Amino acid sequence: MTDQPQSLTGLDLRAEIDRLRKERNAIILAHYYQRPEIQDLADFVGDSLELSRKAASSDAEVIAFCGVKFMAETAKILAPDKIVVLPDLNAGCSLEDSCPPEKFAAFRAAHPDHIALTYINCSTEVKALSDIIVTSSSAETILAQIPPEQKIIFGPDRHLGGYLSRKFDREMLLWPGVCIVHEAFSETELLKLKAQHPGAPVAAHPECPPSIIDHADYVGSTSGILTFAKTFPGDTLIVATEPHIIHQMEKALPEKTFIGAPGADGQCACNICPYMALNTLEKLYVTLRDLQPRIEIEEGLRLQAKKSLDRMLDMASGSVGKGDLGAR
Repeated sequence: MTDQPQSLTGLDLRAEIDRLRKERNAIILAHYYQRPEIQDLADFVGDSLELSRKAASSDAEVIAFCGVKFMAETAKILAPDKIVVLPDLNAGCSLEDSCPPEKFAAFRAAHPDHIALTYINCSTEVKALSDIIVTSSSAETILAQIPPEQKIIFGPDRHLGGYLSRKFDREMLLWPGVCIVHEAFSETELLKLKAQHPGAPVAAHPECPPSIIDHADYVGSTSGILTFAKTFPGDTLIVATEPHIIHQMEKALPEKTFIGAPGADGQCACNICPYMALNTLEKLYVTLRDLQPRIEIEEGLRLQAKKSLDRMLDMASGSVGKGDLGAR
C-alpha cells in the first residue's frame, strides 16, 4: 500500500480511526520509532515483543500493528486467532533483509555444533530455523544461561552480537547484518555534540556500531533508554537510536532536553527509519477500514517459529521489555 484514494481528502482521520477501532474491536499498537501522531493515538506504545504480548493477551479481535513486518508477524505467531494488519506491507527491516532464510539455513548446516541465538529482527522463516530468539532487553539474561562450552551463532545483527560478545567475553559466530539506522550514526559528529554539551550522558541502542557504543554512558533497548532518561540526574541527554523515541521522552519529562545523535554530516535525517516512516494515519485508517493487508502465516511454520519465541519467554520472561542491558 502506498497511494491513498482521493476520497480520504477532508476526512477527520483521528475520529474515523477511533470509530473503526471500536467497530472492529481493534487494538492499535505503535512502536517507539513511529511518527508522533501515530504514537499519540495508539492503545499501546512500546518495544516490538512487548507490544505483541499485550495484543495477544487482550480481548481485541483485530491487531493493527504500526511498526514493521517482522513485528506484525510476531504478533500473529503469538495470537494466531486474531486478525493482524499492517498499514504498509513494504515496511520491512534492513536486518531481516540481510538474512535470507535459505542462506541462514545453509550457514546453520555448516556449523552443526552451534545453536542459533537470533535477534527478533528477522523473518518468521529465520525464527523457525533458530533455537532461541532474543530481544535487546532479554539477550544478556538468556546468554548468561547458556553453558560456556556451547558454541553459538548470533544473527542477524553483528553489532548487537559483538556488544554481547565483548561484554561476556564470549566468542560467537556473527551473521554480518546491520541496522541501516544505527549504522548511520557518526562518531566524529557525536564527539562534536558531546563537546557542545559537556557532562551530558549518551544513551545508545546496542544495534549501534562499537564506535558509538564506546562513547555511551548507557547501552540498552528502547524501553531501557526510556527508563534511563527518567532516572539520570542531569537535564540533557544525547540519544543514539531512532529519534522518534524522543517524543515519549519529551512527553514524560518536559523539563529535560533530549538531543538526537547526528548522522554522518551532522544534519542528515539518515537516522530516521525509512521503513517505520511508511506507516501514516491515512494508511492506518485504510487498513482498519478494509482489514487489509493481513499477516498470514502457514500453521506449521508458525508453530516452528513459536518454539524459539517460547524458549526466550521461558528463559527471560521477567526481563523482556525491561531494558536490562543496563549501564556500561
